[in-house]
Amino acid sequence: MRVLVTGGAGFIGSHVVEALAAHGHEPVVFDVREDAGADVRDPGAVARALSGVDAVCHQAAMVGLGSGFADAPEYVSRNDLGTAVLLAAMADAGVRRLVLAGSMVVYGEGRYTCERHKGVRPDARSVADLAAGRFEPMCPVCGAELNPGLVTEDAPVDPRNVYATTKLTQEHLGAAWARATGGSAVALRYHNVYGPRMPRDTPYAGVASFFRSALARGEAPRVYEDGGQRRDFVHVRDVAAANVTALEADSPGGALTAYNTGSGEPHTVGEMARALATAYGGPEPVVTGEYRLGDVRHITADSSRLRAELGWRARIGFTEGMREFARAELRRD
Repeated sequence: MRVLVTGGAGFIGSHVVEALAAHGHEPVVFDVREDAGADVRDPGAVARALSGVDAVCHQAAMVGLGSGFADAPEYVSRNDLGTAVLLAAMADAGVRRLVLAGSMVVYGEGRYTCERHKGVRPDARSVADLAAGRFEPMCPVCGAELNPGLVTEDAPVDPRNVYATTKLTQEHLGAAWARATGGSAVALRYHNVYGPRMPRDTPYAGVASFFRSALARGEAPRVYEDGGQRRDFVHVRDVAAANVTALEADSPGGALTAYNTGSGEPHTVGEMARALATAYGGPEPVVTGEYRLGDVRHITADSSRLRAELGWRARIGFTEGMREFARAELRRD
């Protein structure tokens, strides 16, 4: 297949391009890093890029929590307007296969159970609790401690920051496009992707990049809260392989199918910081007790549906991946 990869020169996109080529496909890179005119919000540029294309792998997005709500218009413009422009051009060009870079952030907080009240959805954590160092969500019914678990794709969505909201909107747009055109759409809900070519020294990168950038400067990684936040750190080459698998799958037309895309090995943020610092050779992480509004406490997903239906599974383990990442080259964009 000839596959247009939006954001194909970026962190995840560049690995997707390599994986597609390795599987005999013809990737076409559409990215402002390589061509200032390759803006996914430009209908003319997108229409030209779609010429002769069989499928689209949509990776272009403004990512991360950002630096404040003032970023909201830019997030909506790049992520949602850009996706709408792309899908409209695909509808016009007759391109009917889409793989979308989704995100686990659409769930908000993860799955929790209370011993008395079973499955519950905790409220957003308050500033007062966070400032007092009370980081764990409590049962909204009885106030008891909760047990975090794995989130499945049928869990209710609850985006809790601007970035998360735009990622959910992208999925809704993709579903509407699929219904209107009969096309097939797959959203891969990435967990915490890390690996070579992550951007460094930017508020829009993930926590793995923050820690790795600090180590490169000779500084200790600064771990927010108490470091007990549970995440699923998945290697970028595994994510790229998931994109190829989704593109090659015989997905149903007229609908969007979402798949959690994680390693299946939950680790705390503190564990990741220590593993990375150890592999790099120090300095040791510092647990700060600081927090960011909009962060969730625990979010780890059940990726068994992707394994069962498409045959994909993560192949790079946590220890192996962190050893590589400790010495990997980072990008400055």
